[in-house]
Amino acid sequence: MPPASKKAHRLHLVVQYATDESDLPTRPQLRRWLSAALEKPACVTLRFVSEAEGRTLNRDYRGKDYATNVLSFGYENAEEVCGDLVLCPRVARREAQEQGKPFLHHLAHLVIHGMLHLQGYDHERGARARRQMEAREREILARFRIPDPYV
Repeated sequence: MPPASKKAHRLHLVVQYATDESDLPTRPQLRRWLSAALEKPACVTLRFVSEAEGRTLNRDYRGKDYATNVLSFGYENAEEVCGDLVLCPRVARREAQEQGKPFLHHLAHLVIHGMLHLQGYDHERGARARRQMEAREREILARFRIPDPYV
């Protein structure tokens, strides 16, 4: 799914910090990351959750009984992208440490990854779709001088 255009799109953003993590990105930083990935107007709620809440949501909606790094819940709306992104900072922090990446770089990748899912990108639809989504992620992350997350 190629970008619709390079123009800026309207983003209505709600951020919820439902975790005790203290070093999470600010709303303006999250807005910059999400806006860079937007291909049409959007209404997004981004919620940072504990591992317990992340596990419950992953189990109830995906049938996987563990906390995951990011979940995307899109809602049908032809006019704009509508959806929720749920991020679990503890899982993301562990992954960043294991991969030798700065936490905020990994979190930026997850936020952008989730935003692309809300817009219809899906790396699980096969190799071509995965390559397309990863290329788009690399392009967006490079704007923030964040290295390729897949190397």
